[in-house]
Parts: sequence; structure tokens; C-alpha cells
Amino acid sequence: MRKILTLWLLVAALAATPEAASAAAPITTEPVSLRQFVVVADTVVRLGDLFTNAGDKADAIIAYAPKPGRHTVFDARWLYRVAHAYGLAWRPLGAKEQTRVTRDSVAIGRDEIGEHILAALVEKGAEPDMVVALSNSLLRIHVPGDSSTTIAVEDATYAPRSRRFTAILVAPAGDPAAQRIRVTGRLHQITEVPVPARLIGKGKVITRSDIQWIKVRSRLLQRNIVRDAADLIGKAPRRGLRAGVPVRATDVRRPVLVPKGSLVVMVLGTPYMRLTVRGRALEDGSSGQTIRIANMQSHKVIAAEVTGSGTVVVRSADTLAMN
Repeated sequence: MRKILTLWLLVAALAATPEAASAAAPITTEPVSLRQFVVVADTVVRLGDLFTNAGDKADAIIAYAPKPGRHTVFDARWLYRVAHAYGLAWRPLGAKEQTRVTRDSVAIGRDEIGEHILAALVEKGAEPDMVVALSNSLLRIHVPGDSSTTIAVEDATYAPRSRRFTAILVAPAGDPAAQRIRVTGRLHQITEVPVPARLIGKGKVITRSDIQWIKVRSRLLQRNIVRDAADLIGKAPRRGLRAGVPVRATDVRRPVLVPKGSLVVMVLGTPYMRLTVRGRALEDGSSGQTIRIANMQSHKVIAAEVTGSGTVVVRSADTLAMN
């Protein structure tokens, strides 16, 4: 910042009088325009980055570039003095005219940061199947866009009992001018659980394609959360299931083949004959489940096992109630 201020004072001194400016650089007649939004990859800002038609002065260094991923705003007064000092025929249209210079960068997100930290902590005794939770969950590291995006982890410490860690991140790795960031956080044991890959409506039979796997902190999982895909496939939600949300065992059941209040065919089979009679289901029933059925003729209630859609089989002594 001190170097930028020094350069600014130098430019201001050159432009202090028309005579000094003319002596330093004669004003050109070539039309010049200001670029309002500029992205630079270098560590410095050049005259040609800000102004068009800068000619042979385009490579002149006029300021230091901001850090990767950050930006600097140059106001109208500063821009006019620079243009005048270098003999460019440009004048601001108003006091609010400005240009914004952003340093090109590659952003390294927390997932990649976590992978590098975990790899370093495994050497300190951490388990490789754990996940990293940074104290600063919004941490992003910006490195120059033309540089390597690798991260080095230095001075890592790990406490197995509390699972807390500290480390120094160096990015980009191997660069003498790399930024060094101290980070803290904690490791967590994780469990993979099956979850809906999309919204699944009530009553829809769940298939394998409806399921995806996510990693969840083990201590956050309730005891009744389904952890085996086999306990979901072929089942139907009692209510809509949201995508990506762990499913409780009580949230699903076997598909309802006999809805409450629907008409069913009651079947009585013996070694000598097979009888059928119509009945009405008094409760929902899934395959293999025994539910109560009202005989439409005798109005007696019996127990019957659901064997298919709209079909039940009477297997108990209550078969006499079919008459």
C-alpha cells in the first residue's frame, strides 16, 4: 500500500502543472476510453489495462495489482492524473467515474482444503475415513489464476481425544511469495446412509434408482435412521420424502395393496374347494400383513392376510364367518 501511495504521489507531481505534464509526455490526439471493469493476471496494473489506445505507453506500470481474488477501485481524480501524466487524451465525464481492477484467481474451496488437511493429520494418528470441519466454514483460498492450485500443510497438530487440530496452509505450494493461513477445526467420524435422490411422494414404491448415498456425522444420526438401502427398496413412504434427507424407519412401510375402505376379494382355500366372497377392508394392508375385513354378506369382521392388490386370503378359524 505504501508503494502504491508513493507511485500516486509521483504521478500527482508529474501532473501538477500543464508544463510538467507536457514535458513528461505530450498529449496525444488519439481517442482514449476508460475500461470500467478490468481483470489482470499480473502483480501490477499497466496503463494499457485501464485505457484503450495507450500506444507505446501501454506497458507502463502505474500501480500494484490487488491480491488474488480481490479488487481495487481507482477514482476519477487518480485516473485523470495518470492519463494526463502519460499524455493520454482522456478526461472523466464526472467525479463518480471509476474503474474496478480485479486480480485473476483460482478459488480453492473448503472440500479441497479439508482433503489436504486430513491427509496431513492421518500421519499424526487421525483415521482416514473422518471428515474435516473447519472453524471458519466460509474459508476460501484464492491463488493466482496462472499458478498451481496445490496446497501445502505445515506445522499440523492433532489431539486424538478431542479430535481438534491446528495447521498452517501454504498456497500455492512451493511459491516463495505464497500466503500462509492458520486454520483450526475438528475431525468427525462419519457414516454413509442411503437417502432419496429426489422427492418421493407418499405411496410411491422406492426403487434403487431413487436412492443416493451421503456422508453424515455419526453423532448426529438418530438411532432409527435407515442405514441399509435394502430397508428402503421396495418400501413406500408414509408421507413425502425430501431429497438428500436421511429416512427414519418409521417413515416407510411396505406398499399398501389394500387401502382402507376398498373392496376386496376374500379367498378361502381347502383341499377340496375354493370359495370367494367380497368384503371391505377396515384398515390399510401391505403384502403378508393380516388386516380386518368386513364380509359384505354377513357383515361379520374377520382377519385375513393380504396376498395381492385387492386380494386377501382367510387362513384362520374365522373362515366360518364367510358364510
